[in-house]
Amino acid sequence: MAINLQKGQKVNLEKKSSSGLGEILVNLNWNARPVKQGFLSSLFSGNQGIDLDLGCLFELKNGQKGAIQALGNSFGTLNQPPYIALDGDDRTGAAEAGENLRINGNKLSEFKRILVYTFIYEGVANWKQADAVVTIKYPGAEDIIVKMDSFNSSDIMCGLALFENQNDQTFSVEKIIQFYQGHQALDQAFHWGMKWKAGRK
Repeated sequence: MAINLQKGQKVNLEKKSSSGLGEILVNLNWNARPVKQGFLSSLFSGNQGIDLDLGCLFELKNGQKGAIQALGNSFGTLNQPPYIALDGDDRTGAAEAGENLRINGNKLSEFKRILVYTFIYEGVANWKQADAVVTIKYPGAEDIIVKMDSFNSSDIMCGLALFENQNDQTFSVEKIIQFYQGHQALDQAFHWGMKWKAGRK
């Protein structure tokens, strides 16, 4: 049984151990294959597949802020600050495991908030075609599903879920599903206050 969040809905993660929440896995899966439109269309338009990237903004209580994402090779570390790690970069959407962010829930007291997002690194901004789903897993609890069920946007960036520290006891998780023109626009919407420059992978 899983908890399927609705947009704007917020739930608290269940703390099953006195030592902390354990490792929190945030998985992104999507369909990268383009909709078939006939031989001539594919011949002239080329490969219109989608490469989605999973990432997050983080803010620690000590004031450290940053982004974890494949773009710029900022993969993070799990057992030292920022206590978040991205395990790889699925360029096709075909990998069964998708892309995964791992959050060290036992370091909960170090965190202020985490904003999980995805953006289209390559391909046309067709979110409906991508059919992206985020699954949040952690020890001893039901999965939390954040399905991208809003599609009407040509923007390349989507805020997915916001984790916030709740009195060092747990994280709340809120489903966002809001679209932005890019990293800077996402940052401004959530008042992260970082400086951005173009990157590549």
